[in-house]
Amino acid sequence: MSEVHESSSWRESVASVVGDNLMYSTVGGSYGGGIGVATTAAAAENWKYAVEFAKGFAEMSVEFGKGVRDVLKQSMIKEDLILVRKVGVPCYKVCRRLSFLNEYLPEDRDPAHAWSVILFVLFIAFEVLIASNDNIYPTPLVKKVYMHHPSASRILLPDGRHLAYHQQGVPAELARFSMIAPHSFLSSRLAGIPGIKTSLPEEYGIRLVTYDLPGFGESDPHPSRNLESSAMDMLLLSYAVNVTDKFWVVAYSGGSMHAWAALRYIPDRIAGAVMVAPMVNPYEPKMTKEEKSKMWKKWTTKKKAMYILGRKFPRLLPYFYRRSFLSGVHGQIQTRLALSLGIRDKALLEHPSFEEFWHRDLEESVRQKNAKPFVEEAVLQVSNWGFSPADLKVQRKRPGKGILHWIKSLYGQTEEILTGFLGQIHVWQGMEDMVVPPSTSDFLQRVPPDAMVHRLLYEGHFTYFYFCDECHRNIFSTVFGNPQGPLAPEPEADQSPIQNDDGETQDTILGDVATDEENVSSLVNSDKEDYID
Repeated sequence: MSEVHESSSWRESVASVVGDNLMYSTVGGSYGGGIGVATTAAAAENWKYAVEFAKGFAEMSVEFGKGVRDVLKQSMIKEDLILVRKVGVPCYKVCRRLSFLNEYLPEDRDPAHAWSVILFVLFIAFEVLIASNDNIYPTPLVKKVYMHHPSASRILLPDGRHLAYHQQGVPAELARFSMIAPHSFLSSRLAGIPGIKTSLPEEYGIRLVTYDLPGFGESDPHPSRNLESSAMDMLLLSYAVNVTDKFWVVAYSGGSMHAWAALRYIPDRIAGAVMVAPMVNPYEPKMTKEEKSKMWKKWTTKKKAMYILGRKFPRLLPYFYRRSFLSGVHGQIQTRLALSLGIRDKALLEHPSFEEFWHRDLEESVRQKNAKPFVEEAVLQVSNWGFSPADLKVQRKRPGKGILHWIKSLYGQTEEILTGFLGQIHVWQGMEDMVVPPSTSDFLQRVPPDAMVHRLLYEGHFTYFYFCDECHRNIFSTVFGNPQGPLAPEPEADQSPIQNDDGETQDTILGDVATDEENVSSLVNSDKEDYID
């Protein structure tokens, strides 16, 4: 009865409100021409229907839920079911422990229904916590990759390709030492030695030349790239930029395989090698099982999978590259390269200068938006190099094999040639490096000829090479000794005409002046005549 009375009173109040509105509309219509009467009446009628529909839908939903509950109880929740026998007893015990909630529940409710209240409160609490955390730690905005205008110097190679390069340090004519640096994976010519001060190469008289690998940055792709062609590109670049003497090769991380190729294929042009955290082929046959096990153990599962794909299924790599660093947006370096980093490396990555440099270097690396050069680089890393670092050892080698050379050896002595690399190899390896594991240094100290391995106790993969003035100076002083500055410029020849004592200018007749070659030839001829006499 009370429900009927409340319903009738609610309807009477609604009718009184609607009636008042209609009266007001009618009165207003007498002044406004009756335009608002029909509109207000229609709006009130629509609102009344919407409220009644909402109430009916709610009542039907409740009844439907009760019906579904009853069906489940009668059909599925039976005492002979295994699920009921396994779960029923624990649920009964939990319900008994929740009996203290009876005083907070209506009389016709079971204590088990308190779970709905608990879950609802937990849901609200988690939503509040998430909302508060979003306010405290706002989600960083996604930064898009920006394509900069071309700015590199380029040379034209004999095969028609262009190679982009960048120079630092002193000019070519003043350089005491020349260094050429191939970059690592997902990098460009802008890397070189990251964060190096301009004054440091000038103190040592160093000229540093970095270049884009084929397909990276502003360099044209190579139709069939391998490590031998990479060494030839480095050789042609050295001649093009006027490096006439031997030069040092500088490599970091994955770029070290191009340094190993230079030592193997153009050893006569290399004065020495400087490598920081150098990568080797993870499938190198000269590595022991223990060394391979220590190397693979340090890598993340994703990195291992990428190496396996590069060796077995390289056609699948473009799919992953387009979803990461070729997606057009910046991301964390750990996710882009599937790296696991130590504490010091993570602290360096959070520095604003490193983030700015990383973004700019990546933007230059992916300028051509082509996955092929990255796939080539990944495949070169894990495929057969055609040589081993152990082959750099100087040894005597006969020029050929077979029956023909054996027959020649019977009638004459065959010429023996020396192969290998005679220069210095310096390796700096961090003991907390999780990208290039420290076990790599054990292999490099054991296999390459006379490699000087510098183990860094507390350094990671990035900390000794990126934005470390003391580290850069230590590398230069170890390799080149004390700084001696650039070479002194050669004095310009005096081109002023010769004058006599009376001040008149004397004309020089080239035919009357004997050159050095003519003087030498005359001396040789005179000696021959004396010998004949």
